[in-house]
Amino acid sequence: MERARWLAELSAALIQARRLAKELGDGEARVEAAELCARIEAVRREVESLRFRQISQAEAQLGPEWTKLPPWQQRIGAV
Repeated sequence: MERARWLAELSAALIQARRLAKELGDGEARVEAAELCARIEAVRREVESLRFRQISQAEAQLGPEWTKLPPWQQRIGAV
């Protein structure tokens, strides 16, 4: 539930960021703003994909602590 809420908030923040980038792109930086908007939209779609996909039991049990492990310890748990 916490994951879904966080992803929803992230998606909303990305929508706001895209709007801001569009507003900033009215002047000379139009090309850069359009590229930024495209990148933000790609990230937002990925977040939406994560938000609505079913997570496995193993994924549900993973916490943020796993990112602090050295690579060789991460592989051991994955095998």
